[in-house]
Order: sequence, then structure tokens, then C-alpha cells
Amino acid sequence: MSESQEKPGRYQRTTGGLIGSMIVAVVVVLGVVVFRETFRDTPEFEPESVDYLPAVAALQGEGRQVAYPPELPDGWMVTGLDVEPGQRPAWSLSLLTDDDKYVGIHQRDEDVDRLVEEHIDENATEGDPVRLDSPIASEWTTYSDDGGDHGFATTITTDVGEESLLVYGSAPTEDLEALIGLLTLDPVPASR
Repeated sequence: MSESQEKPGRYQRTTGGLIGSMIVAVVVVLGVVVFRETFRDTPEFEPESVDYLPAVAALQGEGRQVAYPPELPDGWMVTGLDVEPGQRPAWSLSLLTDDDKYVGIHQRDEDVDRLVEEHIDENATEGDPVRLDSPIASEWTTYSDDGGDHGFATTITTDVGEESLLVYGSAPTEDLEALIGLLTLDPVPASR
């Protein structure tokens, strides 16, 4: 045997070869991602409307007063409700406007500033008080954040004493004001 046949073969390791290998790997990964996205069906999420008036009637039957809209503006829907019983009960509704903007109603025996921090923004800006045409309160404090969320807060007197009420969301302030104009503490109409 000759001496050259006994030595193992060597290949040249170059920066150019490394870069070329990386480019090929990236192209293959991108190809797989594009192929997968092309043939994947992404399901569309359609929120379901929640019938909230029976829950309000049940709470009222237990002696609890909650602020709620007896009817909604055209195209709006309630997408969720939450009831927290206990010493400091809470009540909230989640709604979508006809333009799919979020609106929330939150009522709790808690400081307004905490509700604003929790539901709007820790750094929300307090605006001037405003007078709104509402059956439950005429004086409201406005709040907003840099992300475009707005809120209106007031204090109402209910069966548990004074509670904070916050109406907030990404919807335009006109929509929030329209909802505030519908809020009531009255019993749910029997025809529902």
C-alpha cells in the first residue's frame, strides 16, 4: 500500500462553507413554515352571546343590587359575566359593540383607583368629572390610557353600601356614554 492510501481523507473547513450551510438551513426552515401555513386552516373565533338577564334576576332575587343595561344598543352582545360573592361582592359584564370593540362594566366595594389600575391601566390619566344622563348617577370621573382605553367611574349606593362602578373599554367614549345612559339598578322586567 502506498502512504497516501493510509491517511484519512480531509476536507477544507472554510467560513464560506459554513455560511453556505446556514443559508441552506434557513431556506429549508422557511420553506417548511410557508408550506405549513399555506395548507393550514385557521379557525375563526365567533364569540357567543350570553343571556345575562337571568343572572341579574337571580342576584336581585337574593337581594343584591347590580348595575346592568336592561337592553343593549343594536348589534351589541354580552360575551361574559362574572359574579364574585362574599363580604365584598363584585359583578361584571363583558360586552362587544357592533364594531367588535370591548366594553366592560365592573361593580365592586373597592376604591375606584384600584379598579382603574386593574381594568384600564396602572398609569391611567384621570380627566375632569363629567355629568352624564344616567339613571344611576349623574357625576362621573373620566380615565384614559396611552393605549386608547377609556373609562367612566362613579360611586353608587346599593344593598351592600357604597360601591364603585366602572364602565371602560376600547370602544369610543360615545359608546361608553350610551351604555351608561342605559344602566339601572331596577328589577329585571318580568317579560324577560
